[in-house]
Amino acid sequence: MTADKPGITFPGGTTVPKLGLGTWGMGERAQERAREVRALQAGLDRGLTLIDTAEMYGSGGAEEVVGEAIAGRRDSVFLVSKVLPHNASREGTRRACEASLRRLGTDHLDLYLLHWRGSWPLEETLEAFSALQTEGKIGAWGVSNLDMEDCQELAALPGSEGLATNQLLYNLSRRGIEADLLPWCQARGVPVMAYSPIEQGRLLYQRPLERIAQRHTATAAQIALAWLLRQEGVLPIPKASDLDHLEENIAALSVELTQEDLEELDRGFPPPDGPQPLDIL
Repeated sequence: MTADKPGITFPGGTTVPKLGLGTWGMGERAQERAREVRALQAGLDRGLTLIDTAEMYGSGGAEEVVGEAIAGRRDSVFLVSKVLPHNASREGTRRACEASLRRLGTDHLDLYLLHWRGSWPLEETLEAFSALQTEGKIGAWGVSNLDMEDCQELAALPGSEGLATNQLLYNLSRRGIEADLLPWCQARGVPVMAYSPIEQGRLLYQRPLERIAQRHTATAAQIALAWLLRQEGVLPIPKASDLDHLEENIAALSVELTQEDLEELDRGFPPPDGPQPLDIL
């Protein structure tokens, strides 16, 4: 895998690099499209083969950007998208998936997620996922933004053993999942895809990160990513909409945090002392 970090293996046996390519915020401005496509293609060229997107991002625009970026190289990409909760009925999930496939220019997704919990029963969404798997339209299924209670409910349903991931808001300033959800996923071999790993830029000006970055001749963003990358079963998916940002993210794979660094980060960003409500952006 990229640098010396071992990859993440999803249930089913597919292994991907420890760092993914996020697309939240892409596909919203036509003048940015060519730059976004180039950044995704450059990420694939560097071995970052997981691309995460969703029908919600840019109202489908991000999926169109991804479709252009992966044209002619679909077989080398681990492609993830998500269904909005109001679409997550049996038939709604199918329609949403087929619309995503059209925008992406492919006939299948490697992983399809419920974006967050809505009014449709989880059992109905799982039945839709199973049907899509049988038809070859998705390889695996997962969830996003499901809290501990939701996951326990999910685990009691038939077919729940197919759960491939829970995509969660997780970064130094959002550590609540360490009390329950993260250990629950790790014990079951379910990877956690960490979105907003630098809190949409808000972590970049925190003094502990700046001090540690200076010691490593790195950036604050690289330290925040390195902290996630060192954890078992955690796959951060930062957005990189230009080549410089992409190279900065990739360089985080080579940052090795010391015990001193980790203790300083714990002082600056204390871990939870018990279960907390799930953070969502």
